[in-house]
Amino acid sequence: MAQLNLKEYEEKLKKEKQDIEEELKSMKEVPEMGTDVDAFDTETDEAEEYSNQLAVKSPLKERLLEIQDALDKIENGNYGKCEKCGMNIEEEILNIDPESKYCKMCKAQ
Repeated sequence: MAQLNLKEYEEKLKKEKQDIEEELKSMKEVPEMGTDVDAFDTETDEAEEYSNQLAVKSPLKERLLEIQDALDKIENGNYGKCEKCGMNIEEEILNIDPESKYCKMCKAQ
């Protein structure tokens, strides 16, 4: 893979990683429900908001791991190789999904 493209992918991955980390930081931790039994509506809203955040956090954390894996591959010189067949991953795939682990043919299987 050309050094120029590799640098572009690395910059794109680092930017995505930073964006996801910032988004995760902006999400609240477990809300303090308190002991006020008169505020069931508020507690229900807080619990629902937290539940929604958990549903978003999990895929973000998973994506963050995939991005870090791709950055590690760049550092180790293994970036752009399909984990299944060992062939080069097509640039059209890497342009859309720079953390991709599989080539077009293996993704289709």
